Amino acid sequence: MNAAPRILAVLDELLASAAPGERGALWHLAEQGRELDANLVRLPAGAEVGEHQEDVLDVLLVVLEGGGSVGTAEGGPALELGPSTVLWLPRTSRRALAAGPDGLVYLTVHRRRPGLAIKPPGGAYEGGEGPCMLDRVCPECGRLSQDPAPVFCSRCGERFPDR
Repeated sequence: MNAAPRILAVLDELLASAAPGERGALWHLAEQGRELDANLVRLPAGAEVGEHQEDVLDVLLVVLEGGGSVGTAEGGPALELGPSTVLWLPRTSRRALAAGPDGLVYLTVHRRRPGLAIKPPGGAYEGGEGPCMLDRVCPECGRLSQDPAPVFCSRCGERFPDR
């Protein structure tokens, strides 16, 4: 049986129904069997997503409201963002986002991450519990960070609690 196309969200309605100060991921794609992930993110005026690197996935970022800038690790000038700007963030690129005075609302789309699995070495079961990774789970959106010592969530931009 083929899957049928359907409307999952109306972004203007999601933004209008969100609390004025609500920040981070306002919506994310959560359909079963999908091959994509998408997030609607709001950063208030002056907020930042610290410099980070995505090693596995290319990300497409589409600015819907407000503006800001993207700093790159190459030392070049910041890339200015405004409504309807489409930005490609290639995997392995370092970047940092900064919201402008009107805040920044954007949609990110990327291939779905494979699930994390902890396997014993050599395939043999050695018993015991796996390591706790709760300190790598974003308190805002629940994403497990690939970084062993994350500072900012690469999905929603939330800062991880100080260690």
